Amino acid sequence: MHDGILIGEGVLLDARPASFVTRSLAALLDLAVVGIAVLGVFLVGYWQLGALDDQWLRVAFVVVSVVVMVVVPVTVETLTRGRSLGKLAAGLRVVRDDGGPVRFRHAFARALVGVGELWLTFGSVALVTSLANSRGKRLGDLLAGTYVIRVRGGRGWSTPLAMPPELAGWAARADIRRLPDGLALAARQYLDRAPRLAPVSRAGLADELAGRVEPYVAPGPPPGTPAEAFLQAVLHERRDRELARGRAEHERAHARAETLHRLPYAVPDPRS
Repeated sequence: MHDGILIGEGVLLDARPASFVTRSLAALLDLAVVGIAVLGVFLVGYWQLGALDDQWLRVAFVVVSVVVMVVVPVTVETLTRGRSLGKLAAGLRVVRDDGGPVRFRHAFARALVGVGELWLTFGSVALVTSLANSRGKRLGDLLAGTYVIRVRGGRGWSTPLAMPPELAGWAARADIRRLPDGLALAARQYLDRAPRLAPVSRAGLADELAGRVEPYVAPGPPPGTPAEAFLQAVLHERRDRELARGRAEHERAHARAETLHRLPYAVPDPRS
Protein backbone atom coordinates (compact mmCIF):
# COMPACT_ATOMS: atom_id res chain seq x y z
CA MET A 1 0.00 0.00 0.00
CA HIS A 2 2.03 2.92 -1.27
CA ASP A 3 -0.17 5.67 0.16
CA GLY A 4 -0.16 4.32 3.69
CA ILE A 5 -3.56 2.68 4.11
CA LEU A 6 -4.15 -0.97 4.94
CA ILE A 7 -7.03 -2.86 3.33
CA GLY A 8 -8.52 -4.53 6.40
CA GLU A 9 -11.27 -2.13 7.51
CA GLY A 10 -9.09 0.62 6.04
CA VAL A 11 -6.76 0.55 9.07
CA LEU A 12 -3.89 2.94 8.57
CA LEU A 13 -0.25 2.07 8.25
CA ASP A 14 0.74 5.60 9.20
CA ALA A 15 -1.91 7.54 11.12
CA ARG A 16 0.06 10.67 11.94
CA PRO A 17 -2.27 13.71 11.97
CA ALA A 18 -1.28 16.35 9.47
CA SER A 19 0.25 19.55 10.78
CA PHE A 20 -1.70 22.79 10.76
CA VAL A 21 0.67 24.35 8.24
CA THR A 22 0.26 21.46 5.79
CA ARG A 23 -3.52 21.48 6.13
CA SER A 24 -3.58 25.23 5.57
CA LEU A 25 -1.46 24.87 2.44
CA ALA A 26 -3.81 22.21 1.07
CA ALA A 27 -6.83 24.41 1.84
CA LEU A 28 -5.27 27.38 0.06
CA LEU A 29 -4.55 25.25 -3.00
CA ASP A 30 -8.15 24.00 -3.05
CA LEU A 31 -9.42 27.55 -2.65
CA ALA A 32 -7.25 28.77 -5.52
CA VAL A 33 -8.54 26.00 -7.81
CA VAL A 34 -12.16 26.70 -6.89
CA GLY A 35 -11.63 30.45 -7.34
CA ILE A 36 -10.18 30.00 -10.81
CA ALA A 37 -13.03 27.68 -11.79
CA VAL A 38 -15.70 30.07 -10.51
CA LEU A 39 -14.04 33.01 -12.23
CA GLY A 40 -14.00 31.09 -15.47
CA VAL A 41 -17.70 30.24 -15.15
CA PHE A 42 -18.62 33.87 -14.57
CA LEU A 43 -16.46 35.09 -17.44
CA VAL A 44 -18.00 32.57 -19.83
CA GLY A 45 -21.53 33.41 -18.73
CA TYR A 46 -20.98 37.13 -18.29
CA TRP A 47 -23.24 38.24 -21.10
CA GLN A 48 -26.06 35.89 -20.12
CA LEU A 49 -25.87 36.80 -16.44
CA GLY A 50 -25.66 40.48 -17.25
CA ALA A 51 -28.98 40.32 -19.07
CA LEU A 52 -30.79 38.87 -16.04
CA ASP A 53 -32.71 40.94 -13.53
CA ASP A 54 -31.72 41.17 -9.86
CA GLN A 55 -33.94 38.29 -8.80
CA TRP A 56 -32.36 35.81 -11.20
CA LEU A 57 -28.91 37.09 -10.37
CA ARG A 58 -29.55 36.29 -6.70
CA VAL A 59 -30.75 32.82 -7.67
CA ALA A 60 -27.64 32.27 -9.76
CA PHE A 61 -25.46 33.44 -6.86
CA VAL A 62 -27.14 31.00 -4.44
CA VAL A 63 -26.81 28.10 -6.88
CA VAL A 64 -23.14 28.80 -7.54
CA SER A 65 -22.49 29.16 -3.79
CA VAL A 66 -24.10 25.81 -3.00
CA VAL A 67 -22.17 24.11 -5.78
CA VAL A 68 -18.85 25.60 -4.67
CA MET A 69 -19.26 25.17 -0.90
CA VAL A 70 -21.10 21.83 -0.73
CA VAL A 71 -21.55 19.93 -3.99
CA VAL A 72 -17.97 20.13 -5.27
CA PRO A 73 -16.15 19.22 -2.02
CA VAL A 74 -18.59 16.41 -1.23
CA THR A 75 -18.26 14.94 -4.71
CA VAL A 76 -14.47 15.19 -4.79
CA GLU A 77 -13.91 13.73 -1.30
CA THR A 78 -16.39 10.90 -1.92
CA LEU A 79 -14.94 9.87 -5.27
CA THR A 80 -11.29 10.17 -4.17
CA ARG A 81 -11.85 8.76 -0.67
CA GLY A 82 -10.72 11.93 1.04
CA ARG A 83 -8.16 13.45 -1.32
CA SER A 84 -8.93 16.78 -2.93
CA LEU A 85 -6.48 18.36 -5.34
CA GLY A 86 -4.89 20.42 -2.58
CA LYS A 87 -4.61 17.42 -0.25
CA LEU A 88 -3.14 15.33 -3.05
CA ALA A 89 -0.48 17.96 -3.67
CA ALA A 90 0.28 18.26 0.05
CA GLY A 91 0.29 14.50 0.65
CA LEU A 92 -2.80 14.46 2.87
CA ARG A 93 -5.99 12.41 3.14
CA VAL A 94 -9.20 12.67 5.15
CA VAL A 95 -9.94 9.41 6.99
CA ARG A 96 -12.38 8.16 9.61
CA ASP A 97 -11.32 8.06 13.25
CA ASP A 98 -10.67 4.33 12.89
CA GLY A 99 -8.44 4.93 9.87
CA GLY A 100 -10.97 3.84 7.25
CA PRO A 101 -11.75 5.71 4.03
CA VAL A 102 -14.46 8.38 4.19
CA ARG A 103 -17.87 7.85 2.59
CA PHE A 104 -20.52 10.24 1.30
CA ARG A 105 -22.00 10.94 4.75
CA HIS A 106 -18.60 11.91 6.15
CA ALA A 107 -17.85 14.23 3.24
CA PHE A 108 -21.35 15.75 3.40
CA ALA A 109 -21.08 16.47 7.14
CA ARG A 110 -17.66 18.09 6.71
CA ALA A 111 -18.83 20.26 3.81
CA LEU A 112 -22.09 21.28 5.48
CA VAL A 113 -20.38 22.40 8.68
CA GLY A 114 -17.62 23.98 6.59
CA VAL A 115 -20.11 26.47 5.17
CA GLY A 116 -20.21 28.13 8.57
CA GLU A 117 -16.75 27.50 9.97
CA LEU A 118 -14.78 28.02 6.76
CA TRP A 119 -16.70 30.24 4.36
CA LEU A 120 -18.94 32.47 6.52
CA THR A 121 -16.27 33.05 9.19
CA PHE A 122 -13.30 33.11 6.79
CA GLY A 123 -11.82 30.05 8.47
CA SER A 124 -11.46 31.63 11.91
CA VAL A 125 -13.66 29.03 13.68
CA ALA A 126 -11.83 26.17 11.98
CA LEU A 127 -8.49 27.74 12.94
CA VAL A 128 -9.34 27.97 16.65
CA THR A 129 -10.90 24.49 16.76
CA SER A 130 -8.05 22.74 14.95
CA LEU A 131 -5.40 24.39 17.10
CA ALA A 132 -7.23 23.29 20.26
CA ASN A 133 -7.62 19.67 19.12
CA SER A 134 -4.81 17.12 19.47
CA ARG A 135 -5.58 15.70 16.03
CA GLY A 136 -6.11 19.07 14.41
CA LYS A 137 -9.82 18.48 13.91
CA ARG A 138 -12.16 21.26 12.90
CA LEU A 139 -15.86 21.24 13.78
CA GLY A 140 -16.74 19.36 10.59
CA ASP A 141 -14.29 16.61 11.53
CA LEU A 142 -15.69 16.36 15.04
CA LEU A 143 -19.21 15.92 13.68
CA ALA A 144 -18.24 13.51 10.90
CA GLY A 145 -15.78 11.47 12.97
CA THR A 146 -12.83 12.18 10.67
CA TYR A 147 -9.39 13.78 10.69
CA VAL A 148 -6.62 14.60 8.23
CA ILE A 149 -3.47 12.47 8.06
CA ARG A 150 -0.18 12.45 6.23
CA VAL A 151 0.14 9.75 3.60
CA ARG A 152 3.28 10.81 1.79
CA GLY A 153 6.59 9.43 2.95
CA GLY A 154 5.15 6.74 5.23
CA ARG A 155 6.85 3.36 5.06
CA GLY A 156 5.11 0.03 4.60
CA TRP A 157 5.12 -2.83 7.07
CA SER A 158 8.41 -4.70 7.33
CA THR A 159 6.69 -7.83 8.71
CA PRO A 160 3.78 -9.09 6.57
CA LEU A 161 0.68 -10.62 8.10
CA ALA A 162 0.56 -14.41 8.01
CA MET A 163 -2.25 -16.76 9.02
CA PRO A 164 -1.03 -19.43 11.47
CA PRO A 165 -2.03 -22.74 9.80
CA GLU A 166 -3.44 -24.17 13.03
CA LEU A 167 -5.81 -21.19 13.40
CA ALA A 168 -7.04 -20.93 9.79
CA GLY A 169 -10.16 -23.03 10.36
CA TRP A 170 -11.09 -21.25 13.57
CA ALA A 171 -10.55 -17.77 12.06
CA ALA A 172 -12.73 -18.58 9.03
CA ARG A 173 -15.69 -19.44 11.32
CA ALA A 174 -15.12 -16.75 13.96
CA ASP A 175 -17.32 -13.68 14.30
CA ILE A 176 -14.89 -10.75 14.31
CA ARG A 177 -16.51 -7.44 15.23
CA ARG A 178 -15.09 -4.06 14.28
CA LEU A 179 -12.29 -3.18 16.67
CA PRO A 180 -12.31 0.15 18.53
CA ASP A 181 -10.45 3.15 17.13
CA GLY A 182 -6.72 2.63 17.32
CA LEU A 183 -6.77 -0.94 18.66
CA ALA A 184 -6.30 -2.62 15.28
CA LEU A 185 -3.53 -0.15 14.46
CA ALA A 186 -1.80 -0.82 17.79
CA ALA A 187 -1.97 -4.58 17.19
CA ARG A 188 -0.58 -4.20 13.66
CA GLN A 189 2.25 -1.98 14.86
CA TYR A 190 3.11 -4.54 17.53
CA LEU A 191 3.27 -7.38 14.98
CA ASP A 192 5.53 -5.26 12.80
CA ARG A 193 7.93 -4.52 15.66
CA ALA A 194 7.72 -7.86 17.47
CA PRO A 195 10.87 -9.43 15.93
CA ARG A 196 12.93 -6.50 17.21
CA LEU A 197 11.55 -6.51 20.77
CA ALA A 198 13.11 -8.14 23.79
CA PRO A 199 11.45 -11.51 24.58
CA VAL A 200 9.95 -10.31 27.87
CA SER A 201 8.53 -7.12 26.37
CA ARG A 202 7.31 -9.01 23.31
CA ALA A 203 5.37 -11.52 25.39
CA GLY A 204 3.93 -8.86 27.70
CA LEU A 205 2.69 -6.63 24.88
CA ALA A 206 1.21 -9.62 23.04
CA ASP A 207 -0.74 -10.70 26.11
CA GLU A 208 -2.02 -7.18 26.73
CA LEU A 209 -3.17 -6.62 23.14
CA ALA A 210 -4.69 -10.09 22.84
CA GLY A 211 -6.68 -9.43 26.01
CA ARG A 212 -8.05 -6.22 24.50
CA VAL A 213 -8.90 -7.85 21.15
CA GLU A 214 -10.44 -11.08 22.46
CA PRO A 215 -13.79 -9.55 23.60
CA TYR A 216 -14.47 -8.62 19.96
CA VAL A 217 -13.97 -12.17 18.66
CA ALA A 218 -16.38 -15.06 19.17
CA PRO A 219 -15.79 -17.84 19.82
CA GLY A 220 -12.43 -17.31 21.44
CA PRO A 221 -9.28 -18.98 20.10
CA PRO A 222 -8.55 -22.64 20.89
CA PRO A 223 -7.07 -23.22 24.37
CA GLY A 224 -3.32 -22.77 24.48
CA THR A 225 -3.16 -20.43 21.48
CA PRO A 226 -0.19 -18.04 21.77
CA ALA A 227 -1.23 -14.41 22.04
CA GLU A 228 0.88 -13.33 19.06
CA ALA A 229 -0.56 -16.06 16.83
CA PHE A 230 -4.07 -15.00 17.88
CA LEU A 231 -3.36 -11.40 16.83
CA GLN A 232 -1.91 -12.56 13.51
CA ALA A 233 -4.98 -14.67 12.78
CA VAL A 234 -7.49 -11.93 13.66
CA LEU A 235 -5.80 -9.20 11.63
CA HIS A 236 -5.16 -11.50 8.68
CA GLU A 237 -8.80 -12.63 8.60
CA ARG A 238 -10.08 -9.03 8.93
CA ARG A 239 -7.95 -7.98 5.97
CA ASP A 240 -9.16 -10.86 3.80
CA ARG A 241 -12.81 -10.22 4.67
CA GLU A 242 -12.53 -6.53 3.88
CA LEU A 243 -10.89 -7.35 0.57
CA ALA A 244 -13.71 -9.79 -0.25
CA ARG A 245 -16.33 -7.18 0.65
CA GLY A 246 -14.62 -4.62 -1.55
CA ARG A 247 -14.55 -7.00 -4.49
CA ALA A 248 -18.21 -7.91 -3.98
CA GLU A 249 -19.19 -4.22 -3.90
CA HIS A 250 -17.24 -3.59 -7.08
CA GLU A 251 -18.96 -6.50 -8.82
CA ARG A 252 -22.41 -5.32 -7.68
CA ALA A 253 -21.68 -1.80 -8.92
CA HIS A 254 -20.55 -3.18 -12.26
CA ALA A 255 -23.71 -5.31 -12.53
CA ARG A 256 -25.93 -2.33 -11.72
CA ALA A 257 -24.16 -0.25 -14.35
CA GLU A 258 -24.71 -2.97 -16.94
CA THR A 259 -28.40 -3.13 -16.01
CA LEU A 260 -28.84 0.63 -16.30
CA HIS A 261 -27.25 0.71 -19.74
CA ARG A 262 -29.30 -2.22 -21.02
CA LEU A 263 -32.32 -1.14 -23.10
CA PRO A 264 -35.76 -2.50 -22.10
CA TYR A 265 -37.79 -5.13 -23.97
CA ALA A 266 -34.66 -6.67 -25.50
CA VAL A 267 -34.29 -3.75 -27.94
CA PRO A 268 -30.74 -3.84 -29.33
CA ASP A 269 -28.50 -0.96 -28.36
CA PRO A 270 -27.54 0.92 -31.58
CA ARG A 271 -24.23 1.94 -29.99
CA SER A 272 -23.07 -1.68 -29.67
